[in-house]
Amino acid sequence: MTELKPITEENFIDAFDLKLAPGQEEFVSHPVRSLAQAYVYREQCQPFGIYADEKMVGYVMVIYDYDIPEYDIWHMMIDESAQGRGFGGEALDRVIGYIRTKPFGSSDRVALTCHKDNAAARKLYESRGFAANGVEYDEEIEMVLTVA
Repeated sequence: MTELKPITEENFIDAFDLKLAPGQEEFVSHPVRSLAQAYVYREQCQPFGIYADEKMVGYVMVIYDYDIPEYDIWHMMIDESAQGRGFGGEALDRVIGYIRTKPFGSSDRVALTCHKDNAAARKLYESRGFAANGVEYDEEIEMVLTVA
């Protein structure tokens, strides 16, 4: 069973120790960068450790964009040692559940970006109802989901 736990002073070093598989660095930022962004946007975001059996196996951040308004999923990653075991899908389900509680404000729109060449991530996101909307940023495509 996968669960999300907020990143705190007790577990942030575990997030720093997560590793991407070779070649994935072009697809997602390391949690060190993401946690710096979480500090800057601390009034509108929540970084989470993704846990399986009480061990951090990944990281994800949820941020609320007040200007649009929408929820964004940033920097989701699973440690290279834990990939291929379903943790990403379970974590994404938990993230969507968290967003449905509207922790920062009202919005039914969830957005994320995915590197054009990251077929595994795109397949995962599509399996949860995300769809490309035609918006692109450099090598990233935007994918959106409507939640109630």
